[in-house]
Amino acid sequence: MAIAVALVVLALGSVLFHFLSPWYFTPIASNWGAIDTTISITFWVTGVVFVAVSLFMAWSVMRYRYREGGRASYEPESKKLEWWLLVLTAAGVAAMLAPGLLVWAEVVKVPNDAQVVEAVAQQWHWSYRLPGKDGKLGTVHSRFVTDQNPFGMNPADPSGRDDVLLSSPELRLPLGKPVKLLLRSKDVLHNFSVAQLRVKMDLVPGLVTYSWFTPTRTGSFDLLCEELCGVGHFAMRGRLVVEEPAAHQAWLDKQPTFAQASTRVPGDAVAGKAAYATCAACHGANGEGNVALNAPKLSGQGAWYLERQLQLFKQGARGTHEKDVFGKLMAPMAATLVNDAAVANVAAYIASLPDAPVAATIKGDVDSGRRRYATCAACHGADGAGIAATNAPRLKGMSDWYMATQLKNFRDGVRGHHAQDIYGGQMALIAGMLGDDAAVGDVLAHINRLAARNGESR
Repeated sequence: MAIAVALVVLALGSVLFHFLSPWYFTPIASNWGAIDTTISITFWVTGVVFVAVSLFMAWSVMRYRYREGGRASYEPESKKLEWWLLVLTAAGVAAMLAPGLLVWAEVVKVPNDAQVVEAVAQQWHWSYRLPGKDGKLGTVHSRFVTDQNPFGMNPADPSGRDDVLLSSPELRLPLGKPVKLLLRSKDVLHNFSVAQLRVKMDLVPGLVTYSWFTPTRTGSFDLLCEELCGVGHFAMRGRLVVEEPAAHQAWLDKQPTFAQASTRVPGDAVAGKAAYATCAACHGANGEGNVALNAPKLSGQGAWYLERQLQLFKQGARGTHEKDVFGKLMAPMAATLVNDAAVANVAAYIASLPDAPVAATIKGDVDSGRRRYATCAACHGADGAGIAATNAPRLKGMSDWYMATQLKNFRDGVRGHHAQDIYGGQMALIAGMLGDDAAVGDVLAHINRLAARNGESR
């Protein structure tokens, strides 16, 4: 009796949980309502079968329970029962598969007017490529990939000259226009998944897969890699923003093309020298840093990274948290740089300074730090030299006390909380793996060892 009651409660409880549960599909934001319908059909078919089997088991337990003097009859075959099972099973499987096949026929049939967008995955980073005014993407090849050309653009292909390259996890798309996603991986198996758009497709190394959708409402949606791509898989996140066509076009017009980026005039180090005089009071005349003033070493760092951080300070994405005491000091200093050219000039001057070694101030377990650093290495490089393609700065030879402070800020939510600081948000997830200050010290001890091997610190 108890088993029969348990089976009935299990069946009814499961049905109630399904209909009363607050956890269900996220509100749809694309044309793929048919996918939701297909899943609902699957729920109904499997749900009915589950309830029927559970109730049949409960009835069987009661009907054929032990009775003193009772005897079981032996019936090894029943053609009638087998036919019923065959027909009902076939009908159930067909009911689940047929809608899926119809939807899949639409999934692989891309509208002729769909805008083509390429999404490129790399541990633990997303980047995108959009066609220019010619409406065509240029060709790419792995042999062309460098720090200056992370997409592997073919410089001899004129179709790629006006391509818009977004080395950022954020992709913006216009409302109501079909989009065909070309999906490419530079290293391992990844997965492009946006729950609200009902889009989910693998990115396979050596292949170009695709998917398509039409955004039906504006908003900002999380992009996740839903394929276990390594120890930092959980931090491989992006953002897909759907906006009105006019706003999207205004944003797109501001993005540099491949040709413009290739011919971009670097910052003027000579002009930046005068502006750096203000920075030198804290960071030192040669960018060597000053621990007494909590000013980190700047020399040896990439100009592209320095530019981005100065822009974040100017935009209020850094230095606004109430606990970020020293970040608040940097924000007004960055504000003195009146435009992008001034920012680029200062960054260029800092990049031209001699890379003087700094003394290590943090001790830790190097072996433990080496194991923990494996997650960091995918972006920052095995040697800690930084990788421009993943927007990850140089670590080795930089001020270890400053890196310790920033790792703790990321971990404790002081830094990386602002919506515009996309890479800061990613770092906050990674820093969360460092459970205590000892773990932070271990990682930095390993980074110091990397610098010592190259004679960059003593």
